Amino acid sequence: MSDAYEDWIGRSEMAHDIVTAGLVDRLDATLDSGVSGDGAALRPLGHWCLFLPQTPQSQIGTDGHALRGGFLPPVHHLPRRMWAGSRLTFHGDMRIGMAVERRSTIASVARKQGASGELVFVTVRHEISQAGGALLVSDEHDIVYRGATGAAVKLSGETAPAGIWRRDLVPDAVLLFRYSALTFNGHRIHYDRPYVTAVEGYPGLVVHGPLIATLLLDLVHRHMPGATVATYRFRALSPAFDGANLSLHGSPPDGEGVIKLWACKDDGSVAMRAEAQIARQDVIS
Repeated sequence: MSDAYEDWIGRSEMAHDIVTAGLVDRLDATLDSGVSGDGAALRPLGHWCLFLPQTPQSQIGTDGHALRGGFLPPVHHLPRRMWAGSRLTFHGDMRIGMAVERRSTIASVARKQGASGELVFVTVRHEISQAGGALLVSDEHDIVYRGATGAAVKLSGETAPAGIWRRDLVPDAVLLFRYSALTFNGHRIHYDRPYVTAVEGYPGLVVHGPLIATLLLDLVHRHMPGATVATYRFRALSPAFDGANLSLHGSPPDGEGVIKLWACKDDGSVAMRAEAQIARQDVIS
């Protein structure tokens, strides 16, 4: 592999944070899920709102991300960067007041050839623990870098029937702004309409992949509020945009506790597929 991207494999960094009641409540409010009471745990995937980047403004690139290099490999020749998917295991709750730490490690870097040209996939393994204590969350996060040429919008080519569980919503600029604020995400594709349409070639503001993944897992919470999620995985297939209907679908758990989830755009194409595994006692009950 040229550019010596393989040299980044194995690099790691540590970050520290504290779970606060304000974070728990603001995330619940953004998802329209009510407000948690005292002693509540941060909902699964809420760890994406912790360990926020602290990049100085002088080191922010034109796309709103930190300048390339540093912890992640400097994939300078492929300007588009997206969250492609994740695989997570939840080992324990992250409760309000808990001090937590995250070790992030570059697990792999792979160059591939796709329909739109060259792609570089970077997988980062995050391990989140109570400070000095037990492992709470394992999260393998896939990042994909793409070139600026070719169609900005990748059509998934997949359609799916409506699920037994369904929720429809229209993500707007306010929802995208609030989630960007919760995650301190400066990527301009989520809030800067002139930039995203004129420079990156998308038809509208891009709905965050992790926001869609969180909304899909929230669908489980709405239908099975007491269930314990053991594992979760998702894969983004095609970007969704503000101002258009996004339908969230799911099937009740099978005998092994597996819940299939998917999100569809207004044209019926699948934007994301996901799968949650809930604890055995929740299936039986």
